[in-house]
Amino acid sequence: MDYLFLLLDRQFVIMLLVGMAAFATVATLIMPLFASDRLDSRMKYVAGERERMREERMAALADQQREARLRQDPRTFMKRFVDRFNLRKALETEETHQRLKMAGLRGQAPVVAFLFFRATLPLVAFFAAAFYLFFVSAFELSGLMKFCIAVGAAYLGFYLPNIFITNLIQKRQKSIKQAFPDALDLLLICVQSGMSIESAMNKVSTEIGPQSLELAEEFALTTAELSYLPQRRQAYENLGKRTGVPAVKAVGTSLLQAERYGTGLGQALRVMAKESRDGRMNEAEKKAAALPPKLTVPMILFFLPVLFVVLLGPAAIKVFDTLGG
Repeated sequence: MDYLFLLLDRQFVIMLLVGMAAFATVATLIMPLFASDRLDSRMKYVAGERERMREERMAALADQQREARLRQDPRTFMKRFVDRFNLRKALETEETHQRLKMAGLRGQAPVVAFLFFRATLPLVAFFAAAFYLFFVSAFELSGLMKFCIAVGAAYLGFYLPNIFITNLIQKRQKSIKQAFPDALDLLLICVQSGMSIESAMNKVSTEIGPQSLELAEEFALTTAELSYLPQRRQAYENLGKRTGVPAVKAVGTSLLQAERYGTGLGQALRVMAKESRDGRMNEAEKKAAALPPKLTVPMILFFLPVLFVVLLGPAAIKVFDTLGG
């Protein structure tokens, strides 16, 4: 009952409220003194994470460069042969370097190997064909005809390295084209989540690797170039040149224009991702539309004779039995 009277006492209630207000005021003034500066600690944490990621990236690039130097070290014999006959001046061009990069072959070792085989394969093909035609084969050909065939083999040997590089480029571009729409979608998600274009490419390069190792490698190289090249435009242009895929060149141009004019990267990536997906769908539709004409000749040669045998075989057997009886 005494507690009830206290709660009903107006003077007691006023004193209680004044005490609670005084306590809240003192707590409001004192708590910031005990609380740490969250912004300062957060910025220190972000700076530490950035430095740690930078050190990891530099260490990874150093390891890759060391492995590349060990792996791409030109063979001594080939290098001596190329230097002795001065093949670099005779056969090496800027287009050769560009095609080797498009094929995924970087460094001096692929250049030396390409020049070596382009100089030696014609001789090897000529003497191998001549030895076979003149001493092994039993073809009744004149000496002039055999010599012409050997010259043709030498001509083919001269272009075999180019054919090999062209096949590598086509396989690499096919892999990039198939995975590029998915990579753009991942890149768009990363950019919209607040990541920079360098961090987004680095993340996508790790995620898209199982689907296309070639595209992951190109994104990783572009990330490195964006970090140390003086002009970002050069990094985007190098990406388009290394791949040789029009869609990749268009995306590089769009990213460059977005950064130059201040437009949103997300909108540019969204448009390019849609166009890339539409292009992949169009390619699939073209292949599907071209399938019936391609199947016409195999069906005529292989399916129809078997079908005729199955349909007309029993009737032919009965006719022969009737005539024989």
